[in-house]
Amino acid sequence: MSLAEPIVEAHAVHKSYGHIEVLKGVSFQVEKGQVVAIIGRSGSGKSTMLRCLNGLETINSGRVRVAGHTLDHSRKQLLELRRDVGMVFQSYNLFPHLTVGENVALAPRIVRKLTAAQIEAIVDRVLGQVGLREKKDAYPEQLSGGQQQRVAIARSLAMEPEVMLFDEVTSALDPELTAEVLRVMEQLAASGMTMVLVTHEMEFARRMAHQTIFMHQGRVHEAGESKALFAAPQTPELQQFLSAGALK
Repeated sequence: MSLAEPIVEAHAVHKSYGHIEVLKGVSFQVEKGQVVAIIGRSGSGKSTMLRCLNGLETINSGRVRVAGHTLDHSRKQLLELRRDVGMVFQSYNLFPHLTVGENVALAPRIVRKLTAAQIEAIVDRVLGQVGLREKKDAYPEQLSGGQQQRVAIARSLAMEPEVMLFDEVTSALDPELTAEVLRVMEQLAASGMTMVLVTHEMEFARRMAHQTIFMHQGRVHEAGESKALFAAPQTPELQQFLSAGALK
């Protein structure tokens, strides 16, 4: 990949479910090391767009290219893509019968075929990154929601991805647990991780994202440098969205 190429690129992406068009020609780019926030009302298409970046949704037309992979939805290509792109969801999706360490170790063992010693080192490192090394032998039911979400982040980091995608990862958490997850995401951003996040945390987006994309009715309605976009929204739709209490 040349240095000039964006690490994430969506070009004229359309996505429909039956007769309902959810994405209506969405285009944007993310440079390596950037944090980009996607905001908008429920139903604006933001989570669908994020899922298209990881091949969880098949687009009807347009082009998606992430970490050097142009999505064609072949099984081989999707496996290669998911080695380089991590995704964290609103629900933690941890295996309840596995310990924290076993949850984190699963993908490196199965997908990357690493040795036991290599996996052990990765598990210790990524659990340290999310502040949960002491919970390595605990089971998910013994953890708070915030801790479970941090384990889910560690599980993605264990694959050493080039890009991390976050889909409303704090929406099921109370404010205190939200803060601990956002701190981990801030540390990832500071380390230079490329991140695309769908979020309702407007203050976090304003402060931490290099760029913010406001989606409205399936389109990129407004986009730009985050602090400028929040300080002076240019469209009535974004002004109304922010004034309705989205930005506290």
